[in-house]
Amino acid sequence: MTGSEQNHVAPRLLRNRKEGLMFQNAIVRKPSNQYAKGITTSDLGAPDIKLALEQHKRYVSALEKCGVKVTVLDGNNRFPDSTFVEDQAVIVQDLAVITRPGNLSRRGETTLIAPVLEEFFKKIEHISAPGTLDGGDIMEVGSTLFIGLSDRTNAEGANQLKSIVEREGYRVFLIPVGQGLHLKTFMGVVGENDIVVLDKFKDRPEFAGVNRFVISPEDTYACNCRRVNDHVILPAGFPAVSSMLTENGFSVLEVELSEFQKMDGGVSCLSLLF
Repeated sequence: MTGSEQNHVAPRLLRNRKEGLMFQNAIVRKPSNQYAKGITTSDLGAPDIKLALEQHKRYVSALEKCGVKVTVLDGNNRFPDSTFVEDQAVIVQDLAVITRPGNLSRRGETTLIAPVLEEFFKKIEHISAPGTLDGGDIMEVGSTLFIGLSDRTNAEGANQLKSIVEREGYRVFLIPVGQGLHLKTFMGVVGENDIVVLDKFKDRPEFAGVNRFVISPEDTYACNCRRVNDHVILPAGFPAVSSMLTENGFSVLEVELSEFQKMDGGVSCLSLLF
């Protein structure tokens, strides 16, 4: 099925009350020389490090085109997956929550991102053991947070985050991911109240009242796209999804991410936005 699950109006992009932009900053980390040694479930071959660095540079340029100031961190050889900074923290309003990644080999990545976030945020919380939580399982739509229960995010971690953000005025829904890495493997935010979503999730009651644009299974990788102010950043190579969004009033920026797809990464994985 193509198009919105509900009668759709022109997208209204959420604005920051102070500056007129939803996002003003982004934090990214370059892939390191050890990037190819990271975790992956794909069968797409080893990534080309040189090409990954070039694609990352273009991704940063896309963020800048969206009006975001980007802090670019150097690659870290100790943690091959640390370029996927989204999993290391969850940011809501003026609060940063340091996660506790579900894969043991990635848990130390939070020691890299914590001091960086301390330069931007006075309010910082932490997910603690036995909770586990990856940022890739968190989707924010307006004042609602959807938390995926996955192999990387357990119920304890999800409920810790739920308690934290409910104090900030959010309502929270927990959604079982099933087979798949993260919640945002199967869906992404494209407008103030608009998401793209894979067909098998489109009828979940938690999404009542949210405009849903349904993506076909063959275009699953395009589910991991990201609204950044007045644009939607979309992985290149998915013309049906690009056309659907464009025809419904969204401004699409396509970026080539083949070397990140090989390592189970996508558009949202590569940045922390605030």
